[in-house]
Amino acid sequence: MTTLAGQVAAVTGAGSGVGKAIALALAREGVRLCLMGRRPEALEEVAGEASSTTSFARAYPVDLASETAIADVAARVGHDVEGVDILVHSAGIISIAGIEDAAIADFDRQYEVNLRAPYRLTQALLPMMKPWRAQVVFVNSSAGIRASRNWVQYAATKHGLKAVADGLREEVNPRGIRVLSVFLGRTATPMQASIHEREGRPYSPEALLQPEDVAAVVVHALGLPFTAEVTDINIRPLRKAGPAAGE
Repeated sequence: MTTLAGQVAAVTGAGSGVGKAIALALAREGVRLCLMGRRPEALEEVAGEASSTTSFARAYPVDLASETAIADVAARVGHDVEGVDILVHSAGIISIAGIEDAAIADFDRQYEVNLRAPYRLTQALLPMMKPWRAQVVFVNSSAGIRASRNWVQYAATKHGLKAVADGLREEVNPRGIRVLSVFLGRTATPMQASIHEREGRPYSPEALLQPEDVAAVVVHALGLPFTAEVTDINIRPLRKAGPAAGE
């Protein structure tokens, strides 16, 4: 395995759930962290926890639906660190409704956060990523492979995210940059708790995929020698919990 210590990772959605778990797992490997998300307090809490195992953990509050905000956060990261080795896209939102009832405004918002933001942030940070060592991780969803009823808007953005990852891989592999998509089934996160509530189902987080398990898999893949590349990982709860419902 390749050591990750001393590398720099930018992680979106780092204030909770899978993003937080990946950030803390990277910190334990000695990775320096640029933590991005909407909630400053949550980011500062994660930064404080990460500081016990890494030399740099800084919060970068950002609204990923804003073009100006993305450009600004990329500039701030470029000012604070000498380069980015790992970029993890873990931020996302969801709206559940059938096609006949779903609001176009909800579709637009999911597109902005789930698809356009990772594309635009990758575009902004790619010049800072070091050849022959850098890696990009897209935390996707089982909905990015198979769409289900009432999940069309969300699934469409996640299908698009897979296309971004696949196309990016073809472009940056010649520079020695690896690209990984991680497709998650139902995972015990605040988003999943709200999904269960909207579905009118009891929420039993212990029966779902755990964020720490996802983080362990991602960190292992990131630590592989650069003679290999893991392109796609599918992870789901051992106990099937219902239709595809994302992370």
